This record gives sequence, structure tokens and C-alpha cells, in this order.
Amino acid sequence: MSDPQVITRFAPSPTGFLHIGGARTALFNWAFARHFGGKFLLRIEDTDRARSTQEAIDAILSGMDWLGLNADDAPVFQHANADRHISVAEQLLQDGKAYKCTCTAEEVDAMREKARAENRTPRYDGTCRDKTAADFNEGDDEGDDYVIRFKAPQSGETIIADAIQGDVTFANDQFDDLILLRSNGSPTYMLSVVVDDHDMGVTHVIRGDDHLTNAGRQAQIYAALGWDIPQFAHMSLIHGSDGAKLSKRHGALGIEAYRDMGYLPQAMRNYLARLGWSHGDEEIFTDVQLIEWFSLDAVGKAPARFDTEKLDFVNAQHLNMSDDEALLGDVLALDPELAAHQAQVLRAMGKLKERATRLGDIVADCAFLKAKRPITIDEKLLKHLNDDNLPHLAALRAQLQTLEDWSTEAVEALIKGYMEAEGLKMGKFAPAFRAALVGSSQSPGIFEVFSLLGRDEVLARLADQIG
Repeated sequence: MSDPQVITRFAPSPTGFLHIGGARTALFNWAFARHFGGKFLLRIEDTDRARSTQEAIDAILSGMDWLGLNADDAPVFQHANADRHISVAEQLLQDGKAYKCTCTAEEVDAMREKARAENRTPRYDGTCRDKTAADFNEGDDEGDDYVIRFKAPQSGETIIADAIQGDVTFANDQFDDLILLRSNGSPTYMLSVVVDDHDMGVTHVIRGDDHLTNAGRQAQIYAALGWDIPQFAHMSLIHGSDGAKLSKRHGALGIEAYRDMGYLPQAMRNYLARLGWSHGDEEIFTDVQLIEWFSLDAVGKAPARFDTEKLDFVNAQHLNMSDDEALLGDVLALDPELAAHQAQVLRAMGKLKERATRLGDIVADCAFLKAKRPITIDEKLLKHLNDDNLPHLAALRAQLQTLEDWSTEAVEALIKGYMEAEGLKMGKFAPAFRAALVGSSQSPGIFEVFSLLGRDEVLARLADQIG
């Protein structure tokens, strides 16, 4: 008999952007499913209709698409399953595993305050737990406001065999009878998650350890329904480089912000995988290697630390590993205006990517190609177009005008020959070239600039400055 297919899911709430923590959760679920040849599913947990927005849904779907973490089936929208959730709650009620509760919110708050005052766990005290039909006016409770509560075990323990945290034990008397259906008849998150995970065939629930207590509650619902409990795996949350809870100042931005900052999706996958998981000392790896190596037993319990400098390092490595033509597509997506110069950019890509940390560095290095004559020159470079340098620029332009071979090597040989003959040092004279041809200090090497601009444009830009 073959093992059941592994099925994982990523289940974000559409109340904001797809952040770093959510992206890592999605990645771990994706990598685990791919490792076992299983299925990776996406569920949008939008039962909170007041807070769920289409903008947030679009941001989640767009972020997942950019990251390359595409689900194997169409997204499931949790609110669409409300009738199924309600029917399960009613079945629990019918089976005596849930009950109606008419306690008001104010009464429940008072119960919790009383428990706090007596140094007990603040919880609903079960006032309605054992009420009979007679207590509800002999079953005539149609006009009453009531919720349906789960009849949780009151003694003993609930043990979660967590694939990351190990066995986690909860004393059942610490849990109150959670609400399954609100007074307006809508299902709660805790019920909906259990029903949807069961109906979607989810075998492994991989998520942040802020859901660990939820696992204890959900396991009780699974047991009451007689359903198999999935394998839980709760990973520690991500902290900032200073060890504090991750916030915007640490880089807790929407995942699409990293796309706009010039990070490659494959670099983000590599970096996010290393936030809490490792394979020996491997720092840089491909998707194929991640899928081959990924396992839950290699996920650590300690909080991972988000470090932008490390992300930059990983991104730079992936830039170097990238195919030049594929990288050209990424560069043009970031700056469509470079499309008019794509042949030149592609020709120089081998060197451009060597010195880049982010895609924006390549874009910045190529900005001089788009400059309109006469080019604008940074003030700090203008000083190099002085009375000492301009005559040499004029003489070099005259020699370059006669050069038939416009290869980088030929141009470099001519200029270095002139420098040597005139007793000039390239390090001192190169800024004059950069001022006349580029207008800023951001560009590839000066001889690459000659090659990329081409003969006619170089001679024209030099003429603009020589006068």
C-alpha cells in the first residue's frame, strides 16, 4: 500500500500585503510538497468579510506569482465554504459535542475578569454547557441570540506531535469552550480552518508558531469529528537583525517591494529558505537543490533573523548565476526605456552583473545609454573638464576618429598608448572621460563605456564638451 500523497497549503488572511513571514511560510509549504511530489494549495482565509479586501487578495496572488510559488489548484476562498462549515457545527451540536450559549459578551467579559481576580486562566466558565431544552424555554429559543460553542474536554491533556517543536502538551482545563458559530450564524476561523483542511485533504500544516495554541484547539475539533489530524509543524517567527520582533524598520515590507527594489525571485527563495532551515553549510543553492534537500527536521526552533545585507549578498550571487538573456528581461521590466539599447546591455551583461548587488545597479550602470545630448554632468565631475584635460580629450578624439576597429581592446590600446606618450595616468584622467561620456560616476568600466556607446556617439559626446 503506497503512502498517501503529501498535500500542504498556504492560508493567508487578505487583510494586508504578503509580508516576509508569510512568504517564507508559503515557501516551506511549497518546497515540502515538491520534495515529496505532492500538492501545494492556496487558501484565502477571508471569513472576516469586514477586513478582507480585494486589494489585499490581489497583492497576495501577485506576490506569490512573482515568487514563483504557484499553487497546483485554483485558490480556495474560505468564505465560499460557509454552508459546509455551518453544517459541521450543526452536526457537532446534534452529536452533543457542541451547545448553544446565550451568554452576552458583557457576561463573558465579567467571567474572565473574575477569573483574573482569582488568579485563574481567564475563560468562559461553561454557564450554558449543560443546559437542557427546558432551560431554553422548552426549546423555544428562536428569538434568543445565541452562539454555538464547542464542548471541549475539561480534563486531561491534548498533545501535539509537532514535526518542528516536538511533543507539545496542553492542559485541557486551560482551554475554554470556543465559539464555532457566531450569533449571526457565521462560522469562526477556528472551525473553518479545520473543516477546510480536512476537505482539501491537507496532510501537513506548516505555519508560524504563533498558531501553536490554535493547533491544540483544532486537534480537539478533529477528534470530536472523528477525522485524522494532520501533521502539524510550527516554525519560529522571523526577527530583525537586532533580535527584536520584525518590523518595517527591519524590512518587514510587502514582498512586491523587494521585487521593486531589484531582488530576483530565485534569490528571495534562496534567502527565505535559509531563514530557519539549513542544509549543512550551503548558503547559495538552486530551486532544484532546495526541493531535493528540504525537510522539516532541518528547520530550527530558534527565531530566524532577517538581514538585508545577507539578502544583498545572496542576490548578488544569483545575479552572477543568471542567464544573460533572462537577466536582460528582468532589467527591461525594471526600466522599459532601456529596450532601445537592449543589444548593448546584453553585450555588456557579463560584466554588468559581476559588479551588481541588485537589478537596480545594472539599470543605473546603463542609464548613460539613454542620456540625450548634450548630456547633463554631475557638478562633482565638472571640475575634470578643465583647461588641463580638455586639450587631451580633443587630441584623443582626433585619434579615435581614425580608428576603424572599435573593439574594447582596440580602444583601450589606443588610449593607453596616448596616456603613456603624454605621461598621463589613467586613474587621474579617467574621470574626464566619465564626465564627458557618462555625466556621472555610475557606469561600467570606462573602456566598456566606449564599446557600449559606439563610435559615433562617443565622438559626438566628446565634441559636445570640447567645443
